[in-house]
Amino acid sequence: MTEPRAPTEAATEAAGKAAVPPRHTNRLATETSPYLLQHAHNPVDWSPWGPDALARAKLLDRPIFLSIGYAACHWCHVMERESFEDEATAAFLNAQFVPIKVDREERPDLDQVYMAAVQAMTGGGGWPMSVFLTPEGRPFYGGTYFPDRPSHGLPSFRQVLETIARAWREQRGELESAGLRLASALDQAARAGEDAGRNAAPGPELVEEAVATVIGAFDSTTGGWGTAPKFPQPMTIELLLQRAVGARDAAALSVARRALEAMAAGGIRDQLGGGFHRYATDARWLVPHFEQMLYDNAQLARVYLLAWSATGDPELRDVGIGVLEFMLRDLRRDDGTFASSLDADTDGVEGGTFTWHASEIRDVLGEGADLFAGAYGVTDAGNWEGRTILSRVRTDAELARSTGLAAGPVHDRLARSRERLLEVRTERSQPARDDKALAAWNGLAIAAFSDAARLLRQSDPIRAERYRAAAERCAEAILAGLRDANGRLRRSWKDGRASGPGVLEDYAGLADGLLGLYEATFDERWFGAARELADTLLDHFADPSGGFFDTADDHERLVTRPRDPQDNATPSGGSAATHVLLQLSALTGDDRYRVAAERALAGLREVLAQYPTAFARWLLALDLANAAVAEVAIVGPLDEPAARALLAEASGSYAPYRVVAAAPIPAGRETPATAVPLLEDRTLRASRPTAYVCRSFACQAPVTDPEALREQLAAQAAPA
Repeated sequence: MTEPRAPTEAATEAAGKAAVPPRHTNRLATETSPYLLQHAHNPVDWSPWGPDALARAKLLDRPIFLSIGYAACHWCHVMERESFEDEATAAFLNAQFVPIKVDREERPDLDQVYMAAVQAMTGGGGWPMSVFLTPEGRPFYGGTYFPDRPSHGLPSFRQVLETIARAWREQRGELESAGLRLASALDQAARAGEDAGRNAAPGPELVEEAVATVIGAFDSTTGGWGTAPKFPQPMTIELLLQRAVGARDAAALSVARRALEAMAAGGIRDQLGGGFHRYATDARWLVPHFEQMLYDNAQLARVYLLAWSATGDPELRDVGIGVLEFMLRDLRRDDGTFASSLDADTDGVEGGTFTWHASEIRDVLGEGADLFAGAYGVTDAGNWEGRTILSRVRTDAELARSTGLAAGPVHDRLARSRERLLEVRTERSQPARDDKALAAWNGLAIAAFSDAARLLRQSDPIRAERYRAAAERCAEAILAGLRDANGRLRRSWKDGRASGPGVLEDYAGLADGLLGLYEATFDERWFGAARELADTLLDHFADPSGGFFDTADDHERLVTRPRDPQDNATPSGGSAATHVLLQLSALTGDDRYRVAAERALAGLREVLAQYPTAFARWLLALDLANAAVAEVAIVGPLDEPAARALLAEASGSYAPYRVVAAAPIPAGRETPATAVPLLEDRTLRASRPTAYVCRSFACQAPVTDPEALREQLAAQAAPA
């Protein structure tokens, strides 16, 4: 059961609207997307993207105004209040244009195509995205946020509308020609590098060069890459951890730890609730943009636990667990899937839920307030707009020295104070929650909980079992709600309705999560579902020239078929697909998976070393492709202590260059009844649970002793 949440801003608004009928209702009212529903009662005559809206634009012979955003977007809310709720602006927009509203999280394909157009026209991009299209969908002008009156060098939104409407009447031919040229340029850009897949995949030296670049660009003072705004880089950190463990790179491990420790201490982390905000607006991680995204938290939870496994540092473990507990408490839906995000604003105030006055801390904690204030930087002046964003400014050891207490009591007192403050904070108004469940992002969550269940099984079996159950329940719900009888995925699930076509990242992200869940449970239904998704991915998304398109071959036809290999806040569909295919190649011996992965990697040779933080998941896949991957097969009664001891050696720690499969042998058989080729024809040795360590399906002598298995794995783990 999910824990109760305080009423959200959206729920409060909904209650008010139920009592007072809205003055306006548009075509968004029947949608399920929380973002679209936020605009369902604007005076703007919004339509969702679809054939009806496009046909209406052609029938009326008007240009389309396309607005793309998402529910947790602060400036999307601002533009709505300033312009889309303004009666006069809406009347002009309705009379001169066909307004279409898109949730970028439901339709990443549309977002990708038109973001590329805006970037080509303006040199930048962001959300809300504002694009003007011909009735055929070709973009001819665009931007992002436009204010309600001219400011900061930007024209007002009304001025933009009037200028475009006049140009459409008087210079239509020029606008349509510009749209044709831009659509052609977008198509050429999407096809760039198609033939690169005919070359060989890069070798290990490229990964070494990229890691050296990452380490060289690291800011050890503030703990991250770049300046303000500063984003978490979980994929880059995982690349460093993979090299630290797989290639025994001490420098990579040092940088990864420093990056994780700096973020954990900063205001970007909710010091009470455990989750992470989207990014820091400053260079030292103090002031966050307060929205909380499922994809950030799933990736960060996983990378903190991988770092704990690699180092044994309990503080890293505690941060990872805190993120998972936040996800269970605040993002898990009643069906076991995970909601997309929490808003940056509370009752129109950014960060209103999360910041504190010193007097509030004193009122809640009493005598414990001074110790807490010393730990978390609480002052009467505050550190942000007169309030305090909690960040860890002094360690337990430093506080122990200054107070005369031992470190243990300091730790315990602070833990109790955090619990009490969190209890009080839940009584405040809470950020609105975007309740839709996305296939790809839930795949990230399944991966995080699955890895946690596997890594914590020995040290914290009760918690590990909770996390396993959470991962399985989520996987069951996503597959039941978003996969049709033909194995095809939809993108989004809300209110019992699936919407949006599944894109590459949905197939790849969900398959990756299911492979992680297979290793956490060795339940072959998860392996089977992952392999089916990967096969569908190859059938419908692979480019014969190498690499992958982001939309299927039978997807709605857009002005161009998108393909963006860059890893952004989430892994690109192509990099996630490549990683999945390499894992399946090791588990199945099926060469078509590896061939497709290598061809995808070959097409990115030039950019991987030059821009490593923008292609970190690709570099993880490339490193795996060049590694001596250990294929471990374990057979026997998996619930017996002897089998559990073998599994603990093989699968109980972070081992990036290893895949593990396991299955019981039913009574009356000598080998498992299995769908996993790595397990086929494996027999028991001396009637005991038995492990096989292989490479390219060529195996060492089977072993039954955990120590012998440890020795074989250590020998196999030597860098290639």
